Amino acid sequence: MSISTSMFAMEAAITDYVAHQRALGRGYRNEERILLSMCHWLAQSSVRELDQASFDRWCDTMHHLGPNTRRARQLMVHKFCLFRQRAEHECFVPNPLYFARPCPYIRPVIVQPDQVARMLVAATHLTPTLGSPLLPTVTRIAIVLLYTAGLRRGELLRLTLRDVEPTSGVLQIRESKFHKSRLVPLSTDAARELRLYLRKRLNASLGTGPETPLLCNTTRGLRGYTGTGISRPIHALFELADVRDAEGRCPRIHDLRHSFAVQALIRWYQEGADVQSNLPKLAIYMGHVSIVSTAYYLPFVPTIAALASERFEKHLGHVLGGRKP
Repeated sequence: MSISTSMFAMEAAITDYVAHQRALGRGYRNEERILLSMCHWLAQSSVRELDQASFDRWCDTMHHLGPNTRRARQLMVHKFCLFRQRAEHECFVPNPLYFARPCPYIRPVIVQPDQVARMLVAATHLTPTLGSPLLPTVTRIAIVLLYTAGLRRGELLRLTLRDVEPTSGVLQIRESKFHKSRLVPLSTDAARELRLYLRKRLNASLGTGPETPLLCNTTRGLRGYTGTGISRPIHALFELADVRDAEGRCPRIHDLRHSFAVQALIRWYQEGADVQSNLPKLAIYMGHVSIVSTAYYLPFVPTIAALASERFEKHLGHVLGGRKP
């Protein structure tokens, strides 16, 4: 079999595999990109078929990536090969035993409400530019939505004017991670901030078409912010507002999503709510497939530990202490 014929067969198998996963409700955009890039690398390397030697060489091209990222990509290929093996019994399937070893993920920095308040004040000191005439206002609403609604950065940047209902304060998140769309109702204060931003945006004449990005700039015509473009001023605010944890670590942008989940848990404990019954609601709000994904965003911080201990003492302390309820 020629190289071109072999690669065509692999591309067709990748297409079938991605279609199968999407039929199950998964997005698989990143997986499709990784698998196709591997297929193209094989073709450029004049490799007729994926085997242990070519798989190892492909893995070597990822030496600049972290071990968790390398392992995730290797597992993508592993799952694809298992799918392909159903029709091609002699198909090579890499052994996960020899994949990159996973490393613990970086612990998130949980941003506190008073730190966010300082960031919002500091946002007024950002200097607008010709390309970003509303930079202070854009950065402020970005922080509000990331922290109070727990949005992913990509979800925030993909929002258009048609996705925003300012009167009711509801956002529509379209086709996000896990191939899921959802409605995100905002808090009263966040909805008020959104309406204030929209008024300033309208006064700046930045476009009012339904497909116009909610957060936009004029760097090269009217366009939405990139991930780097919105991250830069937010990181600047972390520094200006001196946002650090007890170990002196500065947050990452994604830590605002962790902070949203943790603050929700803290509020439930303080209000005496049923935490377990509320977790599925939090999972839906954050766009997760299940509460297993949500649990990743809930590190056992000291505040939660203290509140959980107080609740345990209130309900079961008499059992351990030998007292009557």
